Amino acid sequence: MRPPFPPSPERSAELRRRFAEEARSERPDLSTLCLLVGAEADGELDEAGLDAAQLELDRLAGLLPYRPGGPQAWAVALRELLGERMGFHGTPADYQRLESSLLHEVLVRRRGLPILLSVVWLEVARRAGAPVYGVALPGHFVVGFGPDEGQVLADPFDGGRVLTGADAELLVAGATGTGIDPSMLRPADPLDVVLRILNNVRAWAAARPERSDVALWAVELSLLLPSHPARLRYERAQLLVQRGEFVTGAVELEAYADVVSAVDEGAAERVRGEAFAARAMLN
Repeated sequence: MRPPFPPSPERSAELRRRFAEEARSERPDLSTLCLLVGAEADGELDEAGLDAAQLELDRLAGLLPYRPGGPQAWAVALRELLGERMGFHGTPADYQRLESSLLHEVLVRRRGLPILLSVVWLEVARRAGAPVYGVALPGHFVVGFGPDEGQVLADPFDGGRVLTGADAELLVAGATGTGIDPSMLRPADPLDVVLRILNNVRAWAAARPERSDVALWAVELSLLLPSHPARLRYERAQLLVQRGEFVTGAVELEAYADVVSAVDEGAAERVRGEAFAARAMLN
């Protein structure tokens, strides 16, 4: 991928306003949120590019057979179209690429992380009327079709392979060392999917300290979601200090310490110490 150029400050502010508005709507649209994440990462993704990505999802949905049948038939139809005919799949190397977490890039490359490929499956299937939802297995995101008693799982990262019960057990055991729990098979909330995508972006950036800019926007978008871990405020403050914004970072650290002091005064004091050290860097 070419070095991503961030959008202008004005464009970024508008994207974040729209992201927050969509996240707080009655029925947040998953594809819209994912594409706004992509626009924050890639300043070349303009309004025409956003529209083109939505139109591509519409086009793919139009290639599916009309109501092929039950959950198994839907899963097979998606596998045949997206996995076999269109070539969407993933490889281990995709974990090393930022674009594997950006929906507009995944639609072009037809490669990505399990969760982004699952977003493609979900959005194409949803447009075609399939009973589809995301399933956030530990360490590996897949898609589900149909109700609990007749649930069919498919793995978009493996080209949409339809999973047996034993396959799902192996995926969970590989990630956790334990058996599968029925709660793991529940439909994932769209906002939880977006937060998990942003977590992946943060993990990518954490392994590359020179890309603290990516880590920062991923944290800041996460903070715009209605529900997010409070510790993200601490992570944002640390990133600001890392990037040389010592005063702003110190203020954020002190604000986080005030929140933490209600439950853990020792931790709050340690954070205040970090804030003091950040201010000292100005001398």
